[in-house]
Amino acid sequence: MNTTEGRHARHRLDELIHAPVRLSIVATLAQVDEAEFAHVRDTVEISDSVLSKQATQLEAAGYVKIRKGYIGKRPRTWLSLTPTGRTAYTDHLEALRTIAEGR
Repeated sequence: MNTTEGRHARHRLDELIHAPVRLSIVATLAQVDEAEFAHVRDTVEISDSVLSKQATQLEAAGYVKIRKGYIGKRPRTWLSLTPTGRTAYTDHLEALRTIAEGR
């Protein structure tokens, strides 16, 4: 058995956030308090269906809050990171930095 198991920073990577599309979504949301669905979709350059699926997975993990409402008569969806999501993202970035810097 390897005595260093669990010490390498890769063990701290969040598998849910690590996927490129979900990482891009979380990174976009980390910059704001809340973002409209269309803004996130356009920023990350994905389709509505891909964003919907990925946001639902992040919501199920408690990382993203999905809020629905209206502007006038037009339905809108807003996304935001939860405190849990912000912490997971920060921890994931720190693990990536540690790996990249060879620490």
